[in-house]
Amino acid sequence: MPRFAANLTLLYTELPFLERFAAAASDGFRAVECLFPYDWPAAAIASRLREHDLTLALFNLPPGNWTAGERGLAALPGREQEFAAGVELALEYALATGCRRLHAMAGIPTPDAAADGTLAAYLSNLRRAAARLAPHGITLLIEAINATDMPGYFLNRQQQALDYIDTVGAANLRLQFDCYHCRVSDGDPLGWLPRVWERLGHIQIAGVPGRHEPEGGQIDYPALFAQLDALGYAGHVGCEYRPRGDTRAGLDWWQAWRDKQ
Repeated sequence: MPRFAANLTLLYTELPFLERFAAAASDGFRAVECLFPYDWPAAAIASRLREHDLTLALFNLPPGNWTAGERGLAALPGREQEFAAGVELALEYALATGCRRLHAMAGIPTPDAAADGTLAAYLSNLRRAAARLAPHGITLLIEAINATDMPGYFLNRQQQALDYIDTVGAANLRLQFDCYHCRVSDGDPLGWLPRVWERLGHIQIAGVPGRHEPEGGQIDYPALFAQLDALGYAGHVGCEYRPRGDTRAGLDWWQAWRDKQ
């Protein structure tokens, strides 16, 4: 049975961030993830993890100026030093919290950026980041994000991500497979799972359409979880969805799985 991780950036938003760890644990989650932890001291996050016996499964490298619309730095030529500094900050948090998976968002290149320059910057940044993280046993992840939800994002398709992973050739560079984005951009994730299996590093789920609770809609999640079991997936499944209302009111889908964690 997959091990589920509550995404504390999207779930339990009724509560202040540092209170969401207790809420997730009380609802039966044994792991959590988040987008960006940097607004809180690493020690405070580590304390909440220990207090509630939780694993931090994943978080993202710093994305640049999120408020201004930036969505990562890895594919932005001229921002290499800032990206490298972000790797160092993320590594500090990862070591403090025991997190062993970090996602490097590619970013939204400027309209005048040359395609060959953005790709060269992206591959170089991934190589250097993977090499920096490898001695610490940390996996670097990349994720294809659909162009409807994030227009202009550098990496949209699963096959692109697989090709870039192969080109970089780092053993600790793997795919963050988001079933929601896959369904929007590439079709049924159940068909893609066997194709991405050898490079798979993390999975995230949400319902389609709407990116709400993972039930009904266009993805057969019970079948997908059974497929993960058949493939032997031992990692976490991040619940990166936006609740339709109160988080706990929307956890009916979770009841079938929580006692099996």
